Amino acid sequence: MYNWPYPISLTMIHMLFCTVLAHVIIHVMKLVEPCKMTRDIYIKSVIPIGLLYSLSLWFSNSAYIYLSVSFIQMLKALMPVCVYTIGILFKKEKFSKNVMSNMVAISLGVCIAAYGEAKFSTFGVVLQLSAVCFEATRLVLIQILLNSKGIVFNPITSLYYVAPCCLGFLCIPWYIVEFPVLRDTSSLHFEYVLFGMNSLCAFALNLAVFLLVGKTSALTMNVAGVVKDWLLIAFSWGVIKDNVTGVNLFGYVVAFLGVGYYNHAKLQALKAKEADKKVLGTDDESGKLLEEQEGEKSSKKSELDD
Repeated sequence: MYNWPYPISLTMIHMLFCTVLAHVIIHVMKLVEPCKMTRDIYIKSVIPIGLLYSLSLWFSNSAYIYLSVSFIQMLKALMPVCVYTIGILFKKEKFSKNVMSNMVAISLGVCIAAYGEAKFSTFGVVLQLSAVCFEATRLVLIQILLNSKGIVFNPITSLYYVAPCCLGFLCIPWYIVEFPVLRDTSSLHFEYVLFGMNSLCAFALNLAVFLLVGKTSALTMNVAGVVKDWLLIAFSWGVIKDNVTGVNLFGYVVAFLGVGYYNHAKLQALKAKEADKKVLGTDDESGKLLEEQEGEKSSKKSELDD
C-alpha cells in the first residue's frame, strides 16, 4: 500500500527505535536499573538471541512480499510444534507420544491449509518456515536466559541488551541486499508519522513478548498467539481482501483444534503440578509440627526425670 518492499530496513527502524527508547528509559529517565551483565553471559546468551531474532524478523517480514497475510498466519500455527521440538533438544520439555501425536495433527492441518492456498509461493513458504524455526529457537533461549541462569531481566532491560545486537546483525544483509537499491532510488518518501507509529507498535510487541515469556513459558506465548492469528486472518479477508479458501480454513481449524487441545493438556499438567506442591508443603508443615511436639515431650520428660 505504501510501496516499501524493504523488510530489512523496516526491521532496522524498529530495532533502532527500541534501542533508543530503552536507553532513554534506563539512562535518562532512570525508571529501570540495568542488569549486571558479564561479558561471558553476553557472548553466550545475548548474542545468539540477537542473531536468531534478526534472522526471524528478516525472513518473516520478507515472506509478506510473496504470501498473503492470512496464509502466513496459518503457517505460524506450526510455532508450537517447533517450540516443543526444540524444547526437547534443550531439555526444557519432556518427550511424550501423545504430545507428539498432537504436534503431527497440527502439522497436518497446516499442510491442508497450504494445499488450499490460492497465492502459493515456494520461496515465500521457505522464508516463513525458516522464520518460525529461528523464532522458536530464540524463544526457548530467552526462557533459558531468564529462568535458568539466575539473571533477572525485565522487558526494558531485555530490549536494552537484545535490540542493539539485533540491529548490528541486520546491518550486514541490509548493506548487501537493500542499501544498493535504496541508494539508487530517489522517488522514496519517508512517512515519519506512519513509521513512528509502526515502531511504537513494535516496541510494545517486544515488551509483551519478553514479559510473557519471562512470566510463563515460550510455549504459552505461542499458544496464546493463535487468537491473534485468527484476528489477522479475519482482517486480511475483510479489509485487505485476501483470497481465503474453504480448504484454507478447514486446514487451519484442524491446526487450531490441535493447538487448543495441547494448551488444555498443558494447563491440566500445570494444575496437577501446583496441587502436588501444595500437598508437599502441607506434609512438610505437618512433619515440622510433629517434630516440635516430640521435642516438647522430650524436654518435659527430661525435666520430670531431673
